[in-house]
Amino acid sequence: MKMNVGSLDKVARLAIGIILIALAMSGTIGIWGWIGVVPIITALVGWCPFYHIVGINSCPHGGHCT
Repeated sequence: MKMNVGSLDKVARLAIGIILIALAMSGTIGIWGWIGVVPIITALVGWCPFYHIVGINSCPHGGHCT
């Protein structure tokens, strides 16, 4: 499985995921905020199934991200 999530993309996913979970924990946006787990997991793994389906790759070297 080639990585398809680049470094900048990972940072953005982590930030968005943390914000969503924090909002859910504070009761601001309700249970839907827990969807923030998904971008966090894809950032940590470095692979996004949606990117794979539509052919997107944000890695600068075609799947050889570090």
